[in-house]
Amino acid sequence: MAKTKAFKIPAKLGAVADLLFTTREQRLALDTQVEGLKKTERLLKDHLIDTLPKSEAEGIVGKLIRATIIRKNVAQVKDWGAFYAHVRKTGEFDLMQKRVGDVAVKERWEAGKEVPGVEAFTVVDVSLTKL
Repeated sequence: MAKTKAFKIPAKLGAVADLLFTTREQRLALDTQVEGLKKTERLLKDHLIDTLPKSEAEGIVGKLIRATIIRKNVAQVKDWGAFYAHVRKTGEFDLMQKRVGDVAVKERWEAGKEVPGVEAFTVVDVSLTKL
C-alpha cells in the first residue's frame, strides 16, 4: 500500500488563503464534472425504469452487472392538517424529522419575533474574494 504524503499548511497566512482558493477552485471544477455524471446516471436510470416495466422484465443483465427494478413505499403526506393533529394528539413526534426551517426562523428574527425553544448559533466561515 502506497504511503500518502502528509499535508502541510503553509507558514504564511497569505499562502494559506491562496491555497484555500486554489483548492476550492479545483473542488468546484470536480463538482461540475460530478454533476454531469449524476445527470447522465439519472438519465440512464430513468431509461431503465421507463423501459423495463414495459417489457415486463424485472431486470436486465449486462456484461458487468444485473440491474433490477426495485419498488418501495415512501411516506407522502396528503393532508398536513390531519397529520399534525395526529402528532399533537398522540405525541408521536418520531413521525417527523427534528429540523428547524432556517429561512422561516430567520424571517421571524428579522421581524423582531422570538421562536420559543430556538436560539441562534454563530457559524464562523471564511469569505474569499479573487484579486
